[in-house]
Amino acid sequence: MARDSANGKVLFTEEELNEIAGVKKGEDFVEVICGCTSPRYGDAIGRLKIFASGKLEVACECTPGCREDKLIPSAFERHARRESQRRWKYYVWVIVKGKKIPLLKTALLKYHEKVHGGSSHRGNKGRIVHRDEFIRCSRCDKERRFRLQTKEDCRAYHDAVLDPNWKCSDLSSDEYCCEDEEERATRRSIRGCSRAALCKGCTLCVCFGCDICRFPDCACQTCIDFVRNSANN
Repeated sequence: MARDSANGKVLFTEEELNEIAGVKKGEDFVEVICGCTSPRYGDAIGRLKIFASGKLEVACECTPGCREDKLIPSAFERHARRESQRRWKYYVWVIVKGKKIPLLKTALLKYHEKVHGGSSHRGNKGRIVHRDEFIRCSRCDKERRFRLQTKEDCRAYHDAVLDPNWKCSDLSSDEYCCEDEEERATRRSIRGCSRAALCKGCTLCVCFGCDICRFPDCACQTCIDFVRNSANN
């Protein structure tokens, strides 16, 4: 077993580390081989250190002379030149039984999740809650709020993000039209975030993919990757 020598705590059991490639056990961390794949540039390889404090640290080995040795996973994802970023839990992978497995599907994030929270948080009844989002109308140039409370709400927002020419009139409801005033900045609290009213995105309110906000019938790469990863789980 891997232990935190400072307090004798077992970091990971043998079962949790079973058949993960490149496991090395330090005094207060576990290190494994990791990587991130860019469709254009291929695999960037690194070594991920997992600490009981929740800290994650990647030493990149994309080239022999790479000096990036203390990257957080999201920075490693950017460094790997992955076009669709900010979903590092899905796109940074480790090798298990010879296959690339997203970090999210391993036990390696358990300390990180405990300290920083999951990709979304849950209300009193255990329901997944997504933060409100804003999109700017291509016609009137005003930002409009999307309240992501249901799967239909999430689909409307998802489709709007994919449309560079989205406009107020594309909404199926009559909630907004271009003649309506833009919501005042002082009232733009992000409903759904339990950490801060004006949060711009944190681990408690940014969902990296779930059955409510990803769609099997959508052809975007984000949905394709989510459905594929879910099927392989």
